[in-house]
Amino acid sequence: MEGDIFSGIDNGTQLDSKVLQVFQRSFVQVQDILDQNRLLINEINQNHESKVPDNLSRNVGLIKELNNNIRRVVELYADLSTSFVKSMDTSSEEDLGGAMRSDGKAGQKRNRPV
Repeated sequence: MEGDIFSGIDNGTQLDSKVLQVFQRSFVQVQDILDQNRLLINEINQNHESKVPDNLSRNVGLIKELNNNIRRVVELYADLSTSFVKSMDTSSEEDLGGAMRSDGKAGQKRNRPV
């Protein structure tokens, strides 16, 4: 995955490619929203500087849209955080094999036929 944001992740933890695809998709969504927010902020600033009543009243709707976008970004990051924790819990339980699992119960390592 040369050049993508996950190319540096390989510090002994192997993340499932499906999980990486979910992260990649979420980060793309976040970036799209942030790009849209930049445009909204520019338009809001232009409207404010113009001091034209119609432009100023239009800012009310633009600021509501900006606020909703920020809310969506927060939700996406919360979902990403939850997904990451779940994937790491699953990964660490698999790595522990016969050691204690995160639920405190002893796990058993399965030997796969060669």
